[in-house]
Amino acid sequence: MPGQAAFLQAEGSTNDHDLGLFALGAGAGASQAGRSTVGLYHLAWEVDTLAELKRIAGVLAGSGSLVGASDHGTTKALYAHDPDGLEFEVSWLVPADRLTPDMKIGTEPLDLDAEIERYGATTKGGVGVSVPAH
Repeated sequence: MPGQAAFLQAEGSTNDHDLGLFALGAGAGASQAGRSTVGLYHLAWEVDTLAELKRIAGVLAGSGSLVGASDHGTTKALYAHDPDGLEFEVSWLVPADRLTPDMKIGTEPLDLDAEIERYGATTKGGVGVSVPAH
């Protein structure tokens, strides 16, 4: 269904698709889920590195989908809207061995270049948090 659906497959998956996205078209109203109705508010995907987060930020900005970028202390997150207006998040998690007791949890503007300088572009995120430490 060109222009109406996208079928995505996770790396290493043997499924024909792991996520199907369908466009409802211009007649669909904005989702009120999480605001005034029950329903899907947003989805979140985790990326392995800050380099990947930066690459995705460029893609989302280039398509006009990027609506925000936040530093939550333990996570670095991008927020975007799909063609139907549903919000989604792409984030990198600070590895467990880099978490400190003084780390503030909140919502601040994300300076991705500063975070790359701090943690490294290719440091694997989520280790010991969402990814087992080996």
